[in-house]
Amino acid sequence: MQALKTYSPSEISLHTTKKDCWLSIHGKVYDVTTFLEDHPGGEDVILHASATGDATQAFDDVGHSSTATSMMESYVVGTVEGYVSGIKPTSRHRLLKQEQPPPSYSFTEYLLPLLVLGVAFAAWYYLTFYAKAKA
Repeated sequence: MQALKTYSPSEISLHTTKKDCWLSIHGKVYDVTTFLEDHPGGEDVILHASATGDATQAFDDVGHSSTATSMMESYVVGTVEGYVSGIKPTSRHRLLKQEQPPPSYSFTEYLLPLLVLGVAFAAWYYLTFYAKAKA
């Protein structure tokens, strides 16, 4: 097996057109120019992913099949310079991984609906039983 050429992210970013489109996914560089028209999601999806730099997150979010993943190997042209698996998550990925504090509920959030319900029940009871007796 031949050693793959290493490309810098800036060099990869030069290949973002319909005539020359490269993707960086999981540290590998793919020349997908010939695949653009055949992509089931359309060529715009790949071009957008190419323009954003590292397309790993976009690729993983879609949930590609094992067939699609195996097809990728035929498009590999190299690796990304300095890529270390799992070290550079996107900001969206970081936001999803942050733990959210548990919601805090105040006493008034429970009391106000109960108060409204009590007033509605009292009005219904009064209008149903006392208003008929006086009329």
